Amino acid sequence: MIKQHKVAIVMPAYNASKTLEQTYREIPLDVVDIVILVDDASQDDTQAVARKLGIEHIITHQSNKGYGGNQKTCYATALELEADIIIMLHPDYQYTPKLITAMASIIAEGVFPVVLGSRILGGGALSGGMPLYKYCANRLLTALQNISTGAKLSEYHTGYRAFSANVIRNLPLQEYSDNFIFDNQMLSQIIEQNHTIGEITCPTRYFDNASSIKLGPSVRYGLGVIQVSLSHLWRRMNRKNLNRQNDA
Repeated sequence: MIKQHKVAIVMPAYNASKTLEQTYREIPLDVVDIVILVDDASQDDTQAVARKLGIEHIITHQSNKGYGGNQKTCYATALELEADIIIMLHPDYQYTPKLITAMASIIAEGVFPVVLGSRILGGGALSGGMPLYKYCANRLLTALQNISTGAKLSEYHTGYRAFSANVIRNLPLQEYSDNFIFDNQMLSQIIEQNHTIGEITCPTRYFDNASSIKLGPSVRYGLGVIQVSLSHLWRRMNRKNLNRQNDA
């Protein structure tokens, strides 16, 4: 615990057998109370590795539900186990678990209710192996999203995220996509609900066993981000117009 806050790590896993142990070994278990792994119908030995490591809460999807569908199970389980702080950590070792204590502390101290591990802050994304086309897409989409939401985040596309359980409880997660756009739908709603979001610099790791979206799904993801952004902007403009009318 941190400041009497129960900390849960949720790990949305798919074919993570080669990197799960390395990721798990770096989790600061002196701070973390609960580790939840949701296996999204992996075709490898992810579950066997998780059991060998002694992960207490292992949930298996009998069919693949997608990245967003996996997260829905992750967060629902963390809330059922009465976690106060929920941190999503990918089991592919792309994000260092060594930042968990810092991210959880920011929430426990009441500084921010949401914290993102940003690969862009610090300027090491490209040197860390992020492909140039992904870096360029990240910057363009993030610029669009900041314009649409009015926020000033360095990136919206990190998979390293920490939340106060109270934030998660008030999100209509089951209404979101089961695919990769889930992450952006979450952030859009969080910003609409006027929650402040903190960011912490996270080193970038790209290597053969790290999960990565292929080009085709990346294009679909980008189009989805544009749709979410324009929808957010439309609602934001409507609220502004309504407020002007009420003030008139």
